[in-house]
Amino acid sequence: LELRALVKDVAELRQSLPRGGQIPNDYTFVDSNEQPVPLSELFSKSCDTLAIYSLMYRPDADQPCPMCVSFLDGLDAQATHIGQRLNLVVVSAATPQQLETLARDRGWRNLRLLSAQGTTYQSDYHGETPDGAQLPMMNIFQNSEGGIFHFWGSEVLFSNSPGEPRHLDQLWPLWNMLDLTPHGRGKDWHPSLTY
Repeated sequence: LELRALVKDVAELRQSLPRGGQIPNDYTFVDSNEQPVPLSELFSKSCDTLAIYSLMYRPDADQPCPMCVSFLDGLDAQATHIGQRLNLVVVSAATPQQLETLARDRGWRNLRLLSAQGTTYQSDYHGETPDGAQLPMMNIFQNSEGGIFHFWGSEVLFSNSPGEPRHLDQLWPLWNMLDLTPHGRGKDWHPSLTY
């Protein structure tokens, strides 16, 4: 009960955070039809909030990050529900064709995948390091009077805590389920792309 109360308190504290910085430009992503999609057009008329997950998948990679894929497998199933309250997209440095193939192969029907190629979005919002390494970052934006502003990011990814950063644990049913078991997550187990 104490943990549940703390989680609720943290959510309320997060919701009361001051508005973050305004986006430096209207990043133009590319969809699977090779059509440009400005970030500003990712907000529906009925919702001022946008969640963007940065999928670790470079255009020169043979495959995406298995951990990201596991996370997105679960998120795809919830995307329709999530879409009732906020806009949700996944961006990646991968090409639109790579993303389309990935979605088809995984059976994702509800996630909107966009290529961030040609933009600085990934580096500006911590989805990519200066040397091009990919990072699994979640960012929340709000479209309000005066522009689009950053609201929250999963910066625990960058903490110096030992072990896994667990920055998306609250959003990831896999780890929550394993944490209920006698053996937990295991020390060396990670999701795979195939079984």
